[in-house]
Amino acid sequence: MKRMYKISSAFFLIMMAGAFIISCKTTNGDETSGYEVTAYFTSPDKTYLLEKLDDRVVERSSASDDLIDIEPDIEYQTMDGFGYALTGGSAMLLHQMSASARQNILNELFGAGEGELGISYLRVSIGASDLDPETFSYNDLPAGQTDTDLSEFSIDPDKEYLIPILKEILQINPDIKIMGSPWSAPVWMKTGADNTMPTRGGELNPIYHEVYANYFVKYIQAMAEEGITIDAITIQNEPHHPGNNPSMYMGASQQASFIKEALGPAFENAGIQTKIVIWDHNCDEPEYPISILNDPNAKAYIDGSAFHLYGGEITALSTVKSAHPDKNLYFTEQWIGAPGNFSQDLQWNVRNLIIGATRNWSKNVLQWNLAADQNQDPHTDGGCTSCLGAITINGDNVTRNPGYYTIGQGSKLVRPGSIRIESNEINGFENVVFKREDGSIVVILLSTGSNPAIVDLGLKEQIFRVQMNPGEVASLLFEK
Repeated sequence: MKRMYKISSAFFLIMMAGAFIISCKTTNGDETSGYEVTAYFTSPDKTYLLEKLDDRVVERSSASDDLIDIEPDIEYQTMDGFGYALTGGSAMLLHQMSASARQNILNELFGAGEGELGISYLRVSIGASDLDPETFSYNDLPAGQTDTDLSEFSIDPDKEYLIPILKEILQINPDIKIMGSPWSAPVWMKTGADNTMPTRGGELNPIYHEVYANYFVKYIQAMAEEGITIDAITIQNEPHHPGNNPSMYMGASQQASFIKEALGPAFENAGIQTKIVIWDHNCDEPEYPISILNDPNAKAYIDGSAFHLYGGEITALSTVKSAHPDKNLYFTEQWIGAPGNFSQDLQWNVRNLIIGATRNWSKNVLQWNLAADQNQDPHTDGGCTSCLGAITINGDNVTRNPGYYTIGQGSKLVRPGSIRIESNEINGFENVVFKREDGSIVVILLSTGSNPAIVDLGLKEQIFRVQMNPGEVASLLFEK
């Protein structure tokens, strides 16, 4: 039975004082360990918010019976990054800030220096999401008209806010990865949509499979002409949730047919390198992506599967990985409801997303969404009315919400190209460990007990002891 080491408040203070005496680069026999430790802590009571507290980690000459043993030579998935959905509404609010205020917050979010979050992945909507001021596609037509050669296709709706903001972000981080996801096909391509709100619900008419595939091609090419590379696309946001606005239902068999008969060949013929990712919905239906990947003709075009966690368990990602170990996993959306509960939101999201999703093979972790105003606007008629942004923007004023710190605990130190490595689990602490491209090690810890506690980390021949209060999150960098 694994056990958590508990210490009294007085003993905890004594150990804290000792941390100032014992340097993190200490003597182990006659040789120094060579590791320098950088530690960022966030506490559930907000006393510390991604605060640098290196003295909370000390080197020890021996370990306790229970420790987190890190095995850098046992490698799992390579990380693409951590970030948010940059909705049209988020882009609008950023665009409406003064130039200096916008530059400051974009640098803080997307820069990788001290005091910056290091966001390295974004998800954007292909056409409108429900957090745009209004619905639109890139090929809207009067009722009864069609445009099968897509002569009226245009990404102009994104040129007002989204594309200018993306260009400013790319100036800060040219290597940021961007995933595109549609909430709906153009209305004229659908059947069975809501007559009073045709952007909501309905299904893609199979006669337009090739046309819709070309719609994706044109989107990727048009964004490329703006200097924006779309690294991956999902076929449909939440294909089993046709009640959002906009939205569209798409069953697994149709998604498989669309990919193998239309989208895959269209990408191949156009020389499109953008990854194709399926599902993009909850963890309660792993059979959806598995059934598509079981079709070898569809599977040949697919990079992997994407998940949300509004239903099911995060271990569903590993279920899909076990069924198709050659395909990737992504975590693409999870919202925090306004007004938020900092302590609960921090711990739930770190446990399930930052640690849970990555321990279950996800290459990224994205939260929904980057920004909203003080009223959780904008949103479409029928869209989410209580989605709390990672930041709240009110004019030039910015409030940092739970999602800012949740994602920050991952993005701050886990750079793209880092590889998740082996670490055991012990009672009282959740953890995940990564090896960066330079060989340095990042450990993310969540203390789940009800008392102050210590945890030992075994890294090769070195033992490091970390002191944590209940509910705290720590991101630790060990570098030589």
